[in-house]
Amino acid sequence: MKPLMLFAIIALVSIVIVVSFDMQLAPNAAIMLSPDSAANALYICPKTDAFWDGFAAAMLPFHKYLMIGFFFVVMLLMFSWGWALYQNLLSDSFKKESFQKPWQLTKFTFWVSVIALLFIMTPNYYRSVKVDGLTGEYVLCEGDTPGAAAVRADAVHN
Repeated sequence: MKPLMLFAIIALVSIVIVVSFDMQLAPNAAIMLSPDSAANALYICPKTDAFWDGFAAAMLPFHKYLMIGFFFVVMLLMFSWGWALYQNLLSDSFKKESFQKPWQLTKFTFWVSVIALLFIMTPNYYRSVKVDGLTGEYVLCEGDTPGAAAVRADAVHN
């Protein structure tokens, strides 16, 4: 196994274990709520301007063209896989060489789409919320995040 792949596996396993056991590198004091209100509260933090949010906003005008390009490449992939299968059916034998180009294009398309999705859909995209009675942009966060505030859960909307 390649060293980079081994490092990626170890990093992924480490992240899963740290998250599963609720471990943190530098824990902060959590916001203490009464047991009555704890079940109906969510924690929000003000949305700070991050590089990736700005980058995703800059990519937004090109979203339509990126989707057109993605589906164009996917259709080319379908035709190339179909052509390779058809050629193997005609010759009534399996030739591994006819599948090399479609497989390379499939891997390339997959990783380019994953990277583009990471650029366009930042974590704040999924955590962004609107809070009734408050102006500004907020994201959901943990109770021990610096700057966190507890609000009623029914005041928070996606």
